[in-house]
Amino acid sequence: MARKPLDYEELNENVKKVQYAVRGELYLRASELQKEGKKIIFTNVGNPHALGQKPLTFPRQVVALCQAPFLLDDPNVGLMFPADAIARAKHYLSLATGGLGAYSDSRGIPGIRKEVADFIQRRDGYPSDPELIYLTDGASKGVMQMLNTIIRNERDGILVPVPQYPLYSATISLFGGSLVPYYLEEEANWGLDFVNIRKTVAEARSKGITVRAMVIINPGNPTGQCLSEANIKEVLQFCYHENLVLLADEVYQQNVYQDERPFISAKKVLFDMGPPLSREVQLVSFHTVSKGYWGECGQRGGYFEMTNLPPQTVDEIYKVASIALSPNVPGQIFMGVMVNPPKPGDISYLKFAAESKSILDSLRRRARMMTDGFNSCRNVVCNFTEGAMYSFPQIRLPPRAIEAAKRAGKAPDVFYCLKLLEATGISTVPGSGFGQKEGVFHLRTTILPAEEDFPAIMSSFKNFNDSFMAQYEGYSRM
Repeated sequence: MARKPLDYEELNENVKKVQYAVRGELYLRASELQKEGKKIIFTNVGNPHALGQKPLTFPRQVVALCQAPFLLDDPNVGLMFPADAIARAKHYLSLATGGLGAYSDSRGIPGIRKEVADFIQRRDGYPSDPELIYLTDGASKGVMQMLNTIIRNERDGILVPVPQYPLYSATISLFGGSLVPYYLEEEANWGLDFVNIRKTVAEARSKGITVRAMVIINPGNPTGQCLSEANIKEVLQFCYHENLVLLADEVYQQNVYQDERPFISAKKVLFDMGPPLSREVQLVSFHTVSKGYWGECGQRGGYFEMTNLPPQTVDEIYKVASIALSPNVPGQIFMGVMVNPPKPGDISYLKFAAESKSILDSLRRRARMMTDGFNSCRNVVCNFTEGAMYSFPQIRLPPRAIEAAKRAGKAPDVFYCLKLLEATGISTVPGSGFGQKEGVFHLRTTILPAEEDFPAIMSSFKNFNDSFMAQYEGYSRM
C-alpha cells in the first residue's frame, strides 16, 4: 500500500531535524507527573506570569478598554479606569482602523511603529525610521522571518553562540541552513573569544559553508551574561571585516541585575563607532513584551528594526510579512504601551513605576539567591546571573553517574535532570539542549519562581544534588 503524504516517512526532512529542548523530554515527563498529582515547579521556560509574576496594571487597563470599546461609552468608565488609561485606549483605537478585530498593516500599525522608533531614539540617541521597524507576534516570529530571508540552502551558515537558545538551532534546521556554533567561555563569565570565533569561521568555510550572519543574545540566554560595550564593538568590527549580518537578540534588555555592565544596544554602539561601520554593517535588532518586568509572553508582541538594509530587501521582507496579513493587534498595543509607558506627572505613573521596580528588585534578589544556592552545592559551579531570567550552572558529574546514564540510554545531563525532576518536582532543561563543550554538563533553570518559594526550592535542590553526588561518587555496580 502506498504511503500517504503525511505519513512520517514522507515528511519534510527539515521538520524531522528540528529539536527544541525547552519543551522536550523533561517537559513532557514533568507534564505526566503533574497529571499524576505531583507538584511540579516549571522552571524550564521563561514564562513569568505562569510562575506568579503579576501583570502590570496600566497596560492591562489600556488593552481591556481597547478590547471592549463600549466601556468607553459607559458614564461610569471614569470610576473604573484612570483618565490616562482611558485617553491611551482612545489613542490606540484611533490608530487601529476597525479596532482590535481588524487586520492591521502587515508591518504593524504605523502609529505604534512610530512610538517604537521614538523609544529607540530616546534609548540610543540616534534617529530611528518607523518604515524600518516591523511589529511581530513576539520576537521569535521576527527571528524566524529574518533567518528565512538569509538562509538560501544547506551551505549557508549562521554563527550562533553556544550555549544557545534553541529557537536558533531549530529554525536553522527548519529552513535547511547550517548552524555554525561559536563557544562562549564559561571561565571568562561566558565572554566571547574572537581567536576561537575566527577559527570557527575559517573551519566552516573550509567545509564549503558560506557564513552569512552572526547572532548575539544580550543579555544572554541561557547564560545570563551582559555584554560590555567593548565586547559589542569587537562583534561589530568582526561582522564588518567578515561581511556578516548581525542579528542582535536584545529581548532581555530590561532584565539587568548588576550595575557594572548596563544594557547597551548594538545599534547605539554601531552608530557611536561612526563610518564606515555605521553605514555598512547590516544589523537587525529584536525586542519583545514577553520579558523584562512585563512578562507578557501570551500576548505575543514584538518588533525588529533593520539598519543598513537596502530598500529592495526591505520590500521583499514586507512581501513575506504580508503572507500572514497582520501581526496580532492586541500584541501591537502592548508593544506601544511598553515603549511609551506612563510618564512622571501622569495619573498612573507612580503605580506603574512602583510595580515595575518591585518586580525588577525581586528578580535582582532572586538572581543572587539562585547563584549563591548553586555555588553552595557539591560539584556545582555557577556564574552570577547578570541579566536575562536564567541560571546555567555546571554540574560536575562523577564518572559513575555518567556510566549509569549510558546504561539507562540517556545523555548524562538528561539523566541528572530526570532524577532531579522525579525527586523534587523541579523541571529544568539539560544543558545539552542548548549546546555545551564535550564532557561538560549543565542545566538551565529560570530565576522566576516566587521569591518566597526560593529558600525551599534551593534547599530541595541542594538536598537532591548532595544525595545524588554521594550516591554516584560511592556508586558500585551490583
